[in-house]
Amino acid sequence: MTTTSLTPTARAATTLAGLCDGAVHLPGDPGYDAARLPWNVAVDQRPAAVALPRTVAHVQEVVRAAAAAGLRVAPQSTGHNAGPLAAQGLSDVVVLRTERMRGVTIDPTRRLARVEGGALWMDATEPAADHRLAALHGSSPDVGIAGYSLGGGIGWYARRLGLAANSLTAVELVTADGEHVRADATENRELFWALRGGGGNFGVVTALEFRLFPIETAYAGMLVWDRDHAERVLRRWADWAPEAPDAVTTSFRFLDVPPLPTVPEPIRGRSLVVIDGAVLGCDAEARSILGLLRGLGPEIDTFDRMPARALPRLHLDPEGPTPAVSDSTLLGELGDPAIDTLLEQVGPGSTTSLLAAELRQLGGALGRTPAKHGALARLDAAYAVFAVAVAATPELAAQGQLDAERLTASLRPWSTGRSYLNFAENDVDVSTGYDASVWRQLKGIRSALDPDDRFLANHRVPRLFEDGAVTP
Repeated sequence: MTTTSLTPTARAATTLAGLCDGAVHLPGDPGYDAARLPWNVAVDQRPAAVALPRTVAHVQEVVRAAAAAGLRVAPQSTGHNAGPLAAQGLSDVVVLRTERMRGVTIDPTRRLARVEGGALWMDATEPAADHRLAALHGSSPDVGIAGYSLGGGIGWYARRLGLAANSLTAVELVTADGEHVRADATENRELFWALRGGGGNFGVVTALEFRLFPIETAYAGMLVWDRDHAERVLRRWADWAPEAPDAVTTSFRFLDVPPLPTVPEPIRGRSLVVIDGAVLGCDAEARSILGLLRGLGPEIDTFDRMPARALPRLHLDPEGPTPAVSDSTLLGELGDPAIDTLLEQVGPGSTTSLLAAELRQLGGALGRTPAKHGALARLDAAYAVFAVAVAATPELAAQGQLDAERLTASLRPWSTGRSYLNFAENDVDVSTGYDASVWRQLKGIRSALDPDDRFLANHRVPRLFEDGAVTP
């Protein structure tokens, strides 16, 4: 196909060919379909081009060339949460995937990690553990550190140590004018505030620095029951969770285990309820904290002293590209009516297609405002609900999405009306992720940094004048 037969947008995209030492893929190129594929392979993103930089200079040249061609840029590391990005339309967008930028440096003396923009959690947690240190990672080892951290970040230490976003000490990024800047507590402070919770709206992250913590081990594991025991286990957990000390962070899952040969035989193909999590404290303290839950006689109990390096895989989240659909909500309480509703939707005898319906225990440090916080200071909710289904075929995707949305809709009477955007894998009202004053500030900073709307994030913060407010 000649360039004269291309659409104007496609013709503009050809001006990026050859950048990143040739790692720019256009529709029709042999490498385009592989390059555009996000981690969540159920999402069909078809951008004007895909760029895979290795260096800061590569990122800068792509951002500048895209601007000259009248194209927008969408930063992406793994694409775990690619759905909201694709829903916005990518026909005039260059998806800039940082997956080849995965360098990691650990400073054990200062207890800091510096990672490149495409690094995964497994890239950082392993070398940190070599120095008896841990990061505020999540429950999936192959999630991108940048997207997770800029969106908040809740993991197994969260109720003691808070959101991962507020453990960031610096962010380096390429801005809309192609400049490479550093944002920290003394330099570009407003931008640093916005990045810690405001997502990928302000540039292409090339590196992050974050605090590490002297955690060598934790008392962690899981308790497992057949789903026939769901009611008594959930009611006990719901009574226990609000009063539990900050030292413990858990999740409660209704889990349908796939009948795969790689799954251990005792749980293969079964419908279960699972409580997993970690306690930061000595064994005696941990056993005391977990005593009420263990008193329910779990079929499997793996809680024990565990090396911190093992915790990223505690939740058994799938690694590698996976087709999935989901929905989420935040709950202010989990009383008997909400529990009854959950059991009706996904309890024993239900016909749901969901792989998992999960409640993350919030509260503790997650509910308090820390000093020197970023845009997302805390989560004003008691539980985060995440419902997910495997979407191996279009039919399974449609049914799974329906069941996920049916579950969250049934819980609406107890919802806070807010969103935790890292769990929002569909197109949502992004403003529900923030207090009204924070939302205004984020829009103002976006307006100043990206007045021409060059960047497209999966959860987009608009410029001030886009919704009728004053022009910056």
